[in-house]
Amino acid sequence: MTVLNPLPPVAAPQLTPPKVGFISLGCPKALVDSERILTQLRAEGYEVAPSYEDAQAVIVNTCGFITPAVEESLSAIGEALDATGKVIVTGCLGERPEKILERHPKVAAITGSEAVDDVMGYVRELLPVETDAFTGLLPVAAPGMRPDVQTPERPGPEREPTRHGDVFAPSVRLTPRHYAYVKIAEGCNHTCAFCIIPKLRGRQVSRDAGAVLYEAFRLIAGGTKELMVISQDTSAYGVDVRYRESEFQGGQVRAHLTDLAVKLGEMGAWVRMHYVYPYPHVDRIVELMAAGKILPYLDIPLQHASPRILRLMRRPGAGKQLDTIRRWREICPELVIRSTFIVGFPGETEEDFQELLTFLEDARLDRVGAFPYSDVEEADANALPNPVPEAVKQERLARFMEVAQRISAEKLAEKVGRVLDVIVDEFNDDEDDAPGTKLIGRTKGDAPGIDGQVYLYAGDFAGAVNIGDIVQARIEDSDEYDLYGEVVARPEWRPNVPQLGHFRAH
Repeated sequence: MTVLNPLPPVAAPQLTPPKVGFISLGCPKALVDSERILTQLRAEGYEVAPSYEDAQAVIVNTCGFITPAVEESLSAIGEALDATGKVIVTGCLGERPEKILERHPKVAAITGSEAVDDVMGYVRELLPVETDAFTGLLPVAAPGMRPDVQTPERPGPEREPTRHGDVFAPSVRLTPRHYAYVKIAEGCNHTCAFCIIPKLRGRQVSRDAGAVLYEAFRLIAGGTKELMVISQDTSAYGVDVRYRESEFQGGQVRAHLTDLAVKLGEMGAWVRMHYVYPYPHVDRIVELMAAGKILPYLDIPLQHASPRILRLMRRPGAGKQLDTIRRWREICPELVIRSTFIVGFPGETEEDFQELLTFLEDARLDRVGAFPYSDVEEADANALPNPVPEAVKQERLARFMEVAQRISAEKLAEKVGRVLDVIVDEFNDDEDDAPGTKLIGRTKGDAPGIDGQVYLYAGDFAGAVNIGDIVQARIEDSDEYDLYGEVVARPEWRPNVPQLGHFRAH
C-alpha cells in the first residue's frame, strides 16, 4: 500500500454515519472486489453516498490493463478529487502508484487490488465511525484478514504467491438480485506478451472449493438464479493449491474445475463459465453441459488463430483451437461459444489475418468481440518488431466484424420458431404500455453486458412477470445480435437450495 500524503486531521466521531462515495471501474473480477469493499463499509457502519454532493470521501476502484482503461481511471480519480478532495485509490492501477501520482499527487492513499483491509484502514482514518455498545461489536476487518499487517508485495511471475487463498464472500451486490459473479481465483500464471495482469494481480491464488460452494449456496438461497464463474484463467482453478480438498456440507470437494462444476450444477441455478482456456479437462465440463447440469456456454479468450501470431503472443494451444471446438460441439450440439480477438498485433501480416478470417468462417463462433492491438505499458509485446499501422488495424477490424456479424445473424436466425428459456433482466415498456407489457432478457447463450438480448412481449403474462423470472418464449424474429419473441409460459423456478423466506406447505 502507498500513503501519498499525511491524512488530514479528522474531527471526533459523529453519530451520523459517514458517507463514502464509490466508483467501480473495469471487469467483473474488479466488480467483485468492489462488492467486498462495499460489504465491509456497510458492516462498519458507513453509508454509500449516491452522489459526490453527499460524499465526504470517495473510493475509486481502478482498471489498469489497457491504455483507454487507464485514462478512464485517471479521469475518474480527478473528478472525485475535484468534488470531495478526499480520494482513496485501489485496484489494478493502484499497483502502479507512480502513474497515479504523476497526474494526481493529492490523493489521500493508494492500495493495490484485493486490498480490502488497507482500504478500510484509510477510510477509518479519514472518516471515523462512532463506537458504542452496538457498533463496537462489529468487525474492523474482513474475515480472514488482519488489519495490523500490511498487504504483502505482489508476487511476480517467477515467485510463489504470498497471499492467502480466500477472501470473504460479499453481501453487498452491484448486480441485480437474480445474477451474481463468483470469483474462484485471483491472479494468473500465464505470461502473454500483450498482458500485464500477472504484474498487477500476481500469480494465481485459488479459493478453496468449499468457500466457493458455500458462497454459491448462500446466493441461490437469497434468490440468485444465475451464477457467473470468473477468474483470470478458470480452467487452471486449483492448480496452485494442488487441487486440495475442503469441506462442503459434510463432504470433501477438490479445488478442481470439474469437481466444482459438478457441485454447482447440483444446486439448480444457471451456472455460466467465463475465461475458460481450452485445456483437456474442459471436455468434462462440456459433458456436464450436454447433460443439462450447467449452461451450454463457454467464454474462451482465443485472441487469434494464426499459429505464428499465437506464438508471438505466447498463448497456449496454438493451432489446435478448431479441432477442440469441433470436439466440444460433438459432445454438446447446443454449446454457445463466445470469444475475443486482437487484430493488428505486431508482426501480423495479411496472410495471418486471412488465417484468422478463415478460422472465423470454419468455427462459426456464436458471440465474437474484437479490438485493435494497442501498446500496454510494461507489456513485452511493445518491443516486438513490425508494428501494424493504425489505419491497417482499423481496416482489418472492420473486415473481421463484418464476417462475425454475418455469422451471428445466421446463427440467431436458426433460433426463430423455437421456444427458449429466457431470464428477464428489465422492463421495456413505453409510456402508453400497461406495466410489464414489454421485457428484455437473455437466453442461456447470453451473458449480461457482453452478449445479445431477447426483446419480448409479455402477451397473456403482462404484469405477471417480474425481473429475474425465467420464462419460456417463442422466438419470432432475429437480427445481427438480438432475438425477438413472446412469452408463452412462466414455469415455477425450483432450485435445489432452500429459499430464504419461502416455505412450502406440508
